[in-house]
Amino acid sequence: MLKIEAILQPSKLDAVKDALLEAGIEGMTILEARGHGRQKGHTEFYRGREYTVDLLPKVKIEMVIHDELKEKAIQAITSAARTGRIGDGKIFISKIDEAIRIRNDERGETAL
Repeated sequence: MLKIEAILQPSKLDAVKDALLEAGIEGMTILEARGHGRQKGHTEFYRGREYTVDLLPKVKIEMVIHDELKEKAIQAITSAARTGRIGDGKIFISKIDEAIRIRNDERGETAL
């Protein structure tokens, strides 16, 4: 089992979610996040005053999948989220040792 965490632009959420569903990945958790990487934020003007926005809105998608769905998930996320500009996001993949369904105590991949 693998956990995939993808940080992306909020405007790409629907496209990525649809691409993941089309790839056969249904279970996911979506979180609103704020942060920055190389884009470092930007400067805005409000009522004549300048201020820096250094934590930009992002969306984090988390999912735990079967190992064989890894490449499908990566392809779905990258193809739907890529604009070619700084700030498109990142994907992190880690191993999951155990999954337990609380409702009936199923364990392992059957709990997914």
